[in-house]
Amino acid sequence: MYRIRSAFLVSAAVAVACAALVVGCSGEPRIAIPQGIPPGPGAPVPPIDINAPGRTADQLRDWAADQTDALGISATALEAYGYAAAVMAQSRPECGIGWTTVAGIASVESRHGTYRGSSVAPRGDVSPQIRGIPLDGGPGVAEIPDTDGGAMDGDPVHDRAMGPLQFIPETWKRWGVDANGDGVANPDNIDDAALTAARYLCARGGDLTSEEGWRRALMAYNLSGEYLSDVRDRAAAYSVGTRP
Repeated sequence: MYRIRSAFLVSAAVAVACAALVVGCSGEPRIAIPQGIPPGPGAPVPPIDINAPGRTADQLRDWAADQTDALGISATALEAYGYAAAVMAQSRPECGIGWTTVAGIASVESRHGTYRGSSVAPRGDVSPQIRGIPLDGGPGVAEIPDTDGGAMDGDPVHDRAMGPLQFIPETWKRWGVDANGDGVANPDNIDDAALTAARYLCARGGDLTSEEGWRRALMAYNLSGEYLSDVRDRAAAYSVGTRP
């Protein structure tokens, strides 16, 4: 949320290797990226016990491992997105959010927790912590005075977006949830952040299987048509098993 393009530069046309987009790299047609909204749901998430103890997303290890190379997303991050979709499928089935949407947002916001050399640990913790620029009302920047005394984002003057899904402190305090079973809702943990994002999107968008609902959810996450298009394009690529 509140992704600032000057801080998180994301190319609109990323150069990729032939192997990433061409079947067999033998002159056959490129994988077609579907158009339209919402993006497809991607590879089905297998049934899991969402209430299992510990890091429940570990149940998706094989599912994630089968896709990680093709998508260019770490297995841990994919597990987090799949788990978020699985939880919402049971708790808010009317929402219909796909893991691809969460992945699309995470790609735009932080390159799946790898922005500026950060990495995702096996239990989902992202380090070094990812922080956005001060939201001080400068050109192209929302003005959000500090809401947490700097306790969460490290800035006692203005809020900053936090973690792999870039939540501001005030939003995290309302929506943040523990998803990796450690008893702490941590914006710098990709499991917690992915499930929190899914909950927020479902609450704001309603039915994310509809174009209207998906657009409403994404615009609530970041009020930018360009942002919405970036997320859609990335999610659509993931939906057909390739990287953007």
